[in-house]
Amino acid sequence: MSQVFKALSDPTRRQVLQLLREGPLSAGELSGHFDVSKPTMSAHFSVLKEADLIHAEKTGKSVIYHLKLSVLEEALLGFVHSFGVGAEKPKSKKERAR
Repeated sequence: MSQVFKALSDPTRRQVLQLLREGPLSAGELSGHFDVSKPTMSAHFSVLKEADLIHAEKTGKSVIYHLKLSVLEEALLGFVHSFGVGAEKPKSKKERAR
């Protein structure tokens, strides 16, 4: 889960995930949204892949990125549950006796 939060800590990577919510995009299409170098974008893609938040599919000379929303949802739910939010409360002895 820490890799997911490391990936989410950067605003550029969060914006990449937002763009991928609309559907798969090539590395070039994604890079066109940012004013950074290709090596910098490649590093962002690597962090997102390591966190398992995106999937890269090689198509000819292009790399197409897909969002893995289930991984993001699972990490966020785990984080929320770690604070006891949304988790089922333990039953009291009286409730268990029923």
